[in-house]
Amino acid sequence: MRDYLEFEKPIAEFEKKIEKLKSYPPDKIGRVADEIRRLEEKCIEIQREIFSRLTPWQKTQIARHSDRPYALDYINNLMADFTELHGDRCFGDDNSIVAGIAKFENKSVVVIGHQKGRTTKENVFRNFGMPNPEGYRKALRIMKLAEKFSKPIITLIDTPGAYPGIGAEERGQAEAIARNLMEMSHLRVPIIVTVTGEGGSGGALALGVGDRVLMLEHSVYSVISPEGCAAILWNDSTKAPDAADAIKMTADDLYRFGVIDEIIKEPLGGAHRDTKGMAKTLGEVIIRHLNELQAIPIDELIEKRYKKFRKLGVFSEQAV
Repeated sequence: MRDYLEFEKPIAEFEKKIEKLKSYPPDKIGRVADEIRRLEEKCIEIQREIFSRLTPWQKTQIARHSDRPYALDYINNLMADFTELHGDRCFGDDNSIVAGIAKFENKSVVVIGHQKGRTTKENVFRNFGMPNPEGYRKALRIMKLAEKFSKPIITLIDTPGAYPGIGAEERGQAEAIARNLMEMSHLRVPIIVTVTGEGGSGGALALGVGDRVLMLEHSVYSVISPEGCAAILWNDSTKAPDAADAIKMTADDLYRFGVIDEIIKEPLGGAHRDTKGMAKTLGEVIIRHLNELQAIPIDELIEKRYKKFRKLGVFSEQAV
């Protein structure tokens, strides 16, 4: 059964009517074929209208949708011979980050991504997509393997943020994130980053330093969650929709600010409406950027990466 968001209720009503008509016996379905076609056209029209005027908070809800494709969905649809690697060789394994080697468009690549679960049991196993420091150290270990064997790196970001528990802090959460930022800045292989859902704070940025940073159309990327921002500014987490608008976390905002390089179009209704179609589109965009990056000499690539991130947040003031 499809999970509808609050603002999708008009769509839900039409789709339930269509589903009911399509359940008619074969000998009667012909009588309602015209009505089904009319309802489908009207439903698409309403979808287009709703999704053409989404608020930042509504986009945040789509980015968090329980049916949205996760890293393993993209890996399984895009890549062959994926071999997952485990452990940070220091403390343990972290199931909220999946990482390994795969074949992508006949190229050998390293792919690393945040992984959430769909059921309660899966979410507990994946720690709700919130990595501990050993997750980031595992990611870095495998990125260094990619550098050693000259394999390009593809990262898929979808996390509310790094896990803020006491144990994570004791094991060096901040240091693990900071080290990833430093190391990724000068890894001698092409790095393509894609925000596929939530890009939450340092937990996202620890996989987010790349030569190309892409975002799915309805994904979000910010220094803090709207709820956290609202709690700090107004001591009221129910003002999350106002915070989402204020912190400029959508793909459109970040492209305008030069934080990301490209917005990847999603199927009408969001990536969860057509996982295979979304994966195909994502794959086409990634391979285009990968071919461009592999044509650049590595020293020049690292210099471009350095300049790309140095210019973020730079602004000039004009006298009034």
